[in-house]
Amino acid sequence: MAARIGLVKQLHCAFLNTKLSTLSTGSRRYSSRSYSQANKEFTSKRVRQTFIDFFRVGYEHRVVPSSPVRPRGDPSLLFVNAGMNQFKPILLGCADPRSEMASYRRVVNSQKCVRAGGKHNDLEDVGRDVYHHTFFEMLGNWSFGDYFKVEACAMAWHLLTEEYGIPAERLYVSYFAGDAASGLPADEETRQIWLSMGVRPDHVLPFGMKDNFWEMGEMGPCGPCTEIHYDHIGNRKAASLVNADTPDVVEIWNLVFMQYNREGDGSLRALPQCSVDTGMGLERLVTVLQGKRSNYDTDLFTPLLSAIHQCSKAPAYQSRTGEADERRVDMAYRVVADHIRTLCVCIADGVYPGMNGAELVLRRILRRAMRFSAEVLQAPEGALASLVPTVAHILGDAYPELHTESEMIMDLINLNEAQFLSSLKQGRRVIDRTLSIMDRDTAVFPASVAWSLHRNLGFPLELIDLMLEEGGKKVDKKEMEFLEDEYEKLRCQSEEEDGKRVDQLDVHSLAELQNQGVPHTDDSPKYCYTLGPDGRYVFQPCRASVVALYTGGSLVSEVGEGQRCGVILDRTSFYAEQGGQAHDQGYFTKEGLQDVLFPVECVRLVGGYAVHQVTAAETVRTGDQVQLHLDEARRLGCMVKHTATHILNFALRELLGPSVNQRGSHVTANRLRFDFSVKGSLSVSQLQQVEELVQNIIKQNADVHIEEVSLSRAKKIAGLRTVDEVYPDPVRVVSVAVPVSDLLTSNKDKHTSVEFCCGTHLLRTGQIMDLVIVSERQIVKGISRIIAVTGDEAKEAREAGQALQDEVESLAARIGVDNTLSLSAAQRLSKEFGLLTEAVESTPIPQWQRRELQTRLKALQRSTNTTIRKLEIREAALRAKELLDKHSNKTVLVDLVQTDSISVLMKTVNQLSKNTPDSLVMLLSHLQPLGKVLCACQVPKACTSVSASEWALSVCARLGGNAGGSNVVANGVGNVTDVTDITEILHWAEEFPHSKTRNWTN
Repeated sequence: MAARIGLVKQLHCAFLNTKLSTLSTGSRRYSSRSYSQANKEFTSKRVRQTFIDFFRVGYEHRVVPSSPVRPRGDPSLLFVNAGMNQFKPILLGCADPRSEMASYRRVVNSQKCVRAGGKHNDLEDVGRDVYHHTFFEMLGNWSFGDYFKVEACAMAWHLLTEEYGIPAERLYVSYFAGDAASGLPADEETRQIWLSMGVRPDHVLPFGMKDNFWEMGEMGPCGPCTEIHYDHIGNRKAASLVNADTPDVVEIWNLVFMQYNREGDGSLRALPQCSVDTGMGLERLVTVLQGKRSNYDTDLFTPLLSAIHQCSKAPAYQSRTGEADERRVDMAYRVVADHIRTLCVCIADGVYPGMNGAELVLRRILRRAMRFSAEVLQAPEGALASLVPTVAHILGDAYPELHTESEMIMDLINLNEAQFLSSLKQGRRVIDRTLSIMDRDTAVFPASVAWSLHRNLGFPLELIDLMLEEGGKKVDKKEMEFLEDEYEKLRCQSEEEDGKRVDQLDVHSLAELQNQGVPHTDDSPKYCYTLGPDGRYVFQPCRASVVALYTGGSLVSEVGEGQRCGVILDRTSFYAEQGGQAHDQGYFTKEGLQDVLFPVECVRLVGGYAVHQVTAAETVRTGDQVQLHLDEARRLGCMVKHTATHILNFALRELLGPSVNQRGSHVTANRLRFDFSVKGSLSVSQLQQVEELVQNIIKQNADVHIEEVSLSRAKKIAGLRTVDEVYPDPVRVVSVAVPVSDLLTSNKDKHTSVEFCCGTHLLRTGQIMDLVIVSERQIVKGISRIIAVTGDEAKEAREAGQALQDEVESLAARIGVDNTLSLSAAQRLSKEFGLLTEAVESTPIPQWQRRELQTRLKALQRSTNTTIRKLEIREAALRAKELLDKHSNKTVLVDLVQTDSISVLMKTVNQLSKNTPDSLVMLLSHLQPLGKVLCACQVPKACTSVSASEWALSVCARLGGNAGGSNVVANGVGNVTDVTDITEILHWAEEFPHSKTRNWTN
């Protein structure tokens, strides 16, 4: 170890004498520019830009824009919660070798992060203190196989103490103390680096795994870290307060040294390439540089707090916390200020309040903000949305999408606020109804009801607690935690199952392939197909060699019969799932064994290698020669749907305008799914117009042009449609009707479909034949989802729609005039309308036609129901008259009538009660074929001795049934097989109220 430390010192000295001397020159150039205004305050904008420029100018780092807060292709995360998230493909060794990301060595950026939901969840802490946030900005610099510990520490110290001017005596650094259980030694190398840079020994502190060993997750790259902490007080010894969870000494920068990979069995293996990942929260840094003790007292928040005050009835913000914050007014200020930032950033990045995953978390954030705004700050409806321009003013320079999407953000917030007010009323009714049936002595409110309010109606848990406190009740917290854990387990289990569909190459296997010189899979044969003179597509045959086999988490040279494995070939004609298109299927055969088939179940692209998921039909070895056989029907189906998706995307934008943006898509051989931003569901006429636009392009049988173009040049194409993805360079450009070369040389929008796309497409649009939108709905407010079919499926959908149209017209013709239908005929007609409504809702037909038929059926159903009610009233009046003649002046009227309608029975009871207001009335109807008895009763309101619900329940219970209702009216159903039972029950039913009356009289 001593020799190692000595070597480190020598290296560090050499670094200081060479690299830092070079760096100092760059830093002096940078400093002369940035510190010409040294006497001015460090605004948040200047702090952010200083960080970026320091690494860009002085250390030749590439500036990479922040990724959206919705993770790219990472189902393990709800939100981007750290600066390193978008660089995970590099750390895992699986970045597309053709992408710009694969060339990253030194990177700097400011990343938008959200920590709410999942492992990193600060939601419930926000507002209680002055430093927790759901949204924050992470300043970071990265090295991917370039510099390591010495350079990273030196850069960080130089930036903090010289560029930002933070006194060195206020800073403390921590390092990894080692962990015997994991077999990890202390990170003495980092300790010596800090000491050799002049940091005082009592400011260099060791900590264990919890504080100074950073891990991406349960598996994956990890390593020791060194943290830099700041003492807000100063002029004291504060070492004991580091990592002591005190606001006086806070961590401001974490430097992670990725050295290991956490394996599936929990062990650690050295990474083939070491990396540096640093992260510094902008909010905390600005607090330090502006001399504040609270993040909310900096210029990142003060304009927002002022705007909140102006639109509320609360006193001005005073930075109070805990007991000093009476009525939690200042807490409410912090909640609203934090949450509106989160809402703006998330919505601008395409995450809208909804019912699942990140969307559900965002809905809870929105409703929490609404509650504090309305209840505590007494701000009027619409106040929250009015803060959006202030957020855009503060953050818009760094994240311009906040300016461009401001109007849409405000609309969504206002729409969700109106919905929440409605949900509050509904939730209050649920709570009141539950309390009404609870035992008065029970203090614990059912956790299942509280969880349903939270999960389904988006109620903040705090709001449920407050509502229950009014009645002296509380939720069982342990039961709530259990329900939440169960929900989280199901969600994680679903994610794990999604991730287990194919063996994925791990970082070590990828490095091993690269070290062995195994070239990336040549997948260009997947594009090798032509259109024959007969209009059929011809797919070129493909022969390949097995270059690697992957099973059980490692590379092997041989796989036995029946073993599931990943097969890597030197070339392939199979399409690996990406770009929203489903993977190909098919099989391959070994040379010399043409009758032995190896079915290919799934194909994934990992780090440039196409991994074919196969269950070996017999032994497979590296070096085997194979012939690939594509499932051509499946591939052609995907090609049809993918080209149709592009045309649909174009048609929507042409019809609805430039505000329409793609939010997701998925293409299979059977259908296409397309998600896009739009304020509300499309109207019937809009759906028809979209289909018509698409059909016109199909009928043109236009050429589909595909060309690889340099990324920088392709981005300049006018009218180009892109989504948030990391594109390769060069990139494939797919355009309809207009050659790509023409698009590249024109500055005008050609009003045609043109997109970046790695998918497989038709060569002419006519092969689509037809497109029918069979479903269109808002999956969350502001995002609609279209499901469409093509070709024969589209034809079948149109035929099914016409058949249902004919059925509706036929039924409508049978309604006739009200008095021409009998009650039984009207009831049969109503049932037919119900069945037809179900068929219209579930059958794949054009969505515009579904909407028209649903509207027509609702009108017809209302008309029929009106007819049924009139006929029931007429029949009830006739029966009531007969019964009155039979039972005149009886105080208890019990009898049997013939009807199979509980509604008629109830109406007859009601008629009798109106005519004999002092009588207790019960009628039964025997449905002999079903062996059922219908029961209905009514008692005068003034009668306190007999309850209608108790009377009906006693009768139905004797017949093995059940009943329900109120003290005045009730109904139920019983079971009976013998007619003599009816006679007995009629007698018993009449005796029941008499006995109650006698008991009451006595």
